[in-house]
Parts: sequence; C-alpha cells; structure tokens
Amino acid sequence: MRKYECLYIIAPEVSEEDRDAVIAKFSDFVTKNGGKVESVSKVGLKKLAYPIKFKKEGFYVLMNYEAEGNLPKDMEKLMNITESVLRSMSIAK
Repeated sequence: MRKYECLYIIAPEVSEEDRDAVIAKFSDFVTKNGGKVESVSKVGLKKLAYPIKFKKEGFYVLMNYEAEGNLPKDMEKLMNITESVLRSMSIAK
C-alpha cells in the first residue's frame, strides 16, 4: 500500500456537525475501500489566498492515509461532487 496526503477545504458556512459528518464520510470511504486512515487533522478556519466560489475563508482538513489502486482517484471524484467541499488536493508521499 502507498501513503497519501489529502488536503481539502470545507465551506465556512457549514455547521460544525455537518463538517464532522463530511470528515467522517471521507474517512469511512477510505476504510470501506481497503485503505487505512493514519490521521485526520482539523487545521481550522483560515483565510483563502483568493476567493473560491465567492468565499473568502474555508475550513482546512488534512488527512493522511494508506491505500492501493485507484482509491485516490475515486476519492477525488467523491470530493468533487460533495457540495460543501470547495477545493481538494491529494499527493502520494
């Protein structure tokens, strides 16, 4: 299995309970598809360098995980269709 790091930004108007549900959704996606979540860090609400979808702030989340195959690509697809996610980026470590 390879190690990956995923940083994603959640819209600032999302409530704390919904934000935790989104974070759990992505963690569960990794584990259900044979991966292993090493850590999830809630970085917090930060100002964006430039507006994204007319938002000037976003809640940053950093997730480290191990996975095989196409899981990172599938994860990116899931993040792209999730409305509360403004932007995401995954890299192989």
